Amino acid sequence: MANVLFTNVRIIDGTGAQPYAGEVLVQGNRIARIGRSARSLPTAGVSVIDAAGATLMPGMVEAHTHFSWNDAATLMEIQLMPLEEHVLWTATVAKRYLEAGWTSCVGAACAKPRLDVVVRNAINEGLIPGPRYLAASQEITVAGGLGDETLPHIPWPEFSFGVVVSGPDEMRRAVRMFLKYGVDSIKLNLSGDNFVAAARAETTWMTDEEVAVAVREAKMRNKRVTAHARSCESIKQCVRHGIEVIYHASFTDEESLDMLEANKDKHFVAPGIAILYAMLNEAEAWGITKAKAVDMGYQVEWEAALESLRKMHKRGIRVLPLAPPLEPKISVLLPLFPPFPLLPADDF
Repeated sequence: MANVLFTNVRIIDGTGAQPYAGEVLVQGNRIARIGRSARSLPTAGVSVIDAAGATLMPGMVEAHTHFSWNDAATLMEIQLMPLEEHVLWTATVAKRYLEAGWTSCVGAACAKPRLDVVVRNAINEGLIPGPRYLAASQEITVAGGLGDETLPHIPWPEFSFGVVVSGPDEMRRAVRMFLKYGVDSIKLNLSGDNFVAAARAETTWMTDEEVAVAVREAKMRNKRVTAHARSCESIKQCVRHGIEVIYHASFTDEESLDMLEANKDKHFVAPGIAILYAMLNEAEAWGITKAKAVDMGYQVEWEAALESLRKMHKRGIRVLPLAPPLEPKISVLLPLFPPFPLLPADDF
């Protein structure tokens, strides 16, 4: 990539400082220098772009990304997309995130075993455009839990959205398979979710023995573990076993908050509350009325999640940003800075 000098820009530098006018020199894909006045940086040997006063901001880091989610109505329908089409879909979504200003993304589970790995590798090799990416495993779940889409009359596990395990030995086998494929993180579904009638968000599904095996296998290879953890007990499991990224964390009590606060340098919480709001207020066009969403438990979870987040912020627990659903034409001007200090690419 050529060296580029952006002049006449309004700079947001990601430190919390007020925006200021200046210039930014980019060498390759890194910020080399920032000047706080016009014509303060040398122009020899660089391409100069006059931004006419537009805003230049840091590239953003998305903490909970599913490149392979394909807008299907159910988890099973996501999984049923043929592999070839699914690879193309996933690559297209990666490009969409980059164009929207997300220069780094953390995978939070893929729909087929190697989708995240293949797309991450293609991005790194320059074959397709996309953000720096941490590839995740499929969701690992247990029978009846979130992600178990197996049917009694179709005994093939490949039709299930998540990988279903029962007991520590099956957990070990599944985790080792994904580690062999080259994932950056293992995703566990510890709690339920309100769109699964028999496994609501307040419920917890995995045993401590299963969780412990998964974490131990991942740590042996210096990989991270993430967890779908809406229920209070599942949050406590994350802290007990050292799961670094806790998705959702809607239902808390004083014990779980105390545990998170005491270990706040070891864990990130990525709540993703937009889906709760959308289910309550914006889903009627897709058949979910407000009354239906309330009946499913989303009002209770919405209120619990807001209260939990307030308490987490007061306690200094680290909360990560998540993107709203991306439309193809969303764009952010000049997203060329490295990631926010909140989640530096070299550290996470």
